[in-house]
This record gives sequence, structure tokens and C-alpha cells, in this order.
Amino acid sequence: MSVEPVKALDDNYIWVYTQASDAVVVDPGEASPILTYLQEYNLDVITILLTHDHDDHTAGVKKVLEVYPKASVIGPKETERFNTQTVAPGDALTLFEQEVKVLLTAGHTSGHISYLTNDMLFCGDALFSAGCGRVFTGDYQAQYDALNIFSELSDNTRVFAGHEYTETNLKFAQSLAEYPEAVDKKLTEVSLLRMQDIPTLPSTIGQEKEINVFLQADTLADFKALRDKRDNF
Repeated sequence: MSVEPVKALDDNYIWVYTQASDAVVVDPGEASPILTYLQEYNLDVITILLTHDHDDHTAGVKKVLEVYPKASVIGPKETERFNTQTVAPGDALTLFEQEVKVLLTAGHTSGHISYLTNDMLFCGDALFSAGCGRVFTGDYQAQYDALNIFSELSDNTRVFAGHEYTETNLKFAQSLAEYPEAVDKKLTEVSLLRMQDIPTLPSTIGQEKEINVFLQADTLADFKALRDKRDNF
């Protein structure tokens, strides 16, 4: 099994989780790049996983289904117009003979979910490397709760986030009066990768505990203050 990123739109990643010629596609926000990738590697889409209902994560679903009509679409209630199966937090799926747990990771949207299997976390816009999603719902408690869920995962859990925001997030951390020691070194590494147009993802939960100021927020008030600063950075 392998997981590869497909670049889409300006800074999105569509994740393709494969076993042999079968593929699970996560958050296809644009059809053209993912269809090109699937055809290049002769893959058959068996499932599309959706984390939340934003166009940059769902806009490619219809065209992918036109090419792969047998694929199932699994997502939260807010994406039910696409879904063949609607899941809720606490549910468990089976993909490639592996259990996939559905986690409630709301805040960015009210029904945002993440998928956890073995050491892999597909978290959409709930968690980024060195950051987290904007709280469009205004429910900061929900997003803070999601971050606490992520913090409790195993350090070796790989983080497959939906956007390439790592460099900007690290620069934001550097703008704070106090920030984690690991940020400076990580930003140097990330900047070199981005100069070569190489993805900085996946990260790991262990890495995020060292560099992600949002995961280090001690209180809800601290988190909200950080998020407000990041929104205006």
C-alpha cells in the first residue's frame, strides 16, 4: 500500500491511497489532475473519501464518478449530496482490509470529519503542518477539541493534510513573541523543499507536537487568540 499526493488548484493535495491497482481518492477538489494521475498509473477508483463540504475538496467528485461510476463515495452528512454512504464520528469502515475510524474534527465546518487508519490520518482542513484550518463556523471550542483529539494520537501517525501551507504557517510561528525551538530548523528544511516544488507533507503527529503552535495552545482562549492572529497574518 502507498499514499501519494496529487497537486490540485493553487495549493491543494488530493491524496491517493493505493493497493495494487485499486485506489482510494481523498478530497478530489479538481478533476483534471486526479484523472490524469489515475490514468497514468492505470488505477481503478474503488472509493472516494470526503472530509468536509468545501468546493476545493469536492468539485472533482462528479467527473471522477463519470469515469469510475462503480466507486463509492463516503463522507459526512454535510456532503450527503455526493455520498453513497454517509458516516458519522465513531463509525468504522474497512478499506484494503484495514479498519478506518471516523473522527469528529469540526470547527472549519460544522461536520468536518477525519479518517484514521493504522498510522495514517487524512484530516482535510482540520489540521495542517504547523497550523490548522480557519474556524469558519465560529465554533472555536469544536476546533480546539479537534486539536486535542489529534494530540492524543500516536506520535508516528502520518498527517495527510489538504493544503500546502507549511512554510507560511512556520513563518507565522516565527512572528510570535515566543515560539517552539524546532520551528527555525523546520522552516529551513521546508523552504528548501518548496524551492524545488517538493511537498512538505505528510508530516507526523510527533513532528506537529514540536512545531505546531496551535497544538501547543494550553487553553481555548489561547487557541482563539492564536487563530485570530493567524487569520490576519
